Amino acid sequence: MAHIDYYFATLSPYAYLAGDGLEQIAAKHGASITYKPVDIMTLFSRTGGTPPKDRHPSRIEYRAQDLLRRSANLGMDFNLKPAHWPTNAAPSSYAIIAAANAGGGDVGQLVRLILRACWAEEKDIAEDAVVRECLSAAGFDPALADSGMLVGAETYAANLEEAIERGVFGSPFYVTEDGQRFWGQDRLADLDAHLSR
Repeated sequence: MAHIDYYFATLSPYAYLAGDGLEQIAAKHGASITYKPVDIMTLFSRTGGTPPKDRHPSRIEYRAQDLLRRSANLGMDFNLKPAHWPTNAAPSSYAIIAAANAGGGDVGQLVRLILRACWAEEKDIAEDAVVRECLSAAGFDPALADSGMLVGAETYAANLEEAIERGVFGSPFYVTEDGQRFWGQDRLADLDAHLSR
């Protein structure tokens, strides 16, 4: 069975715009997914990237145009400048890690709900109430927001190191078990084609 390691940041607008594309591809090919949230700002600094706010104005302007075009083309609600961005991504990332370890719900849905809360619903994904709401809606015990903090922190840090070792430098980033890397939600069709081969 094929397997996909999915590296992403809960602050990433492009991870939000990926929707459930990864899950659809995995279902089509009978592939499993491991969800690996990472600290995107540290990933940028360690792999030669630049945080969005520090980029050249032409890049900032293009990113804004691109995000609005993509969200419109996909028919997805999207706030270019969410009220609570950037925010602390650790609480939502820890919750995803705890949920994946606990089982019993839909981790992919949890990731999508957290991303939607940030990019379409003007919610602060660093707040416990928001994280609990997302956990519950995805079929998990909302108390997971309070448990496994140490394991969550350790795994979050380990995901970052692993991502760097595997050549990951952005979000969303998909890595197959044979080492093929796909960066960006606009490369999901390429991931699908690779798994078809």
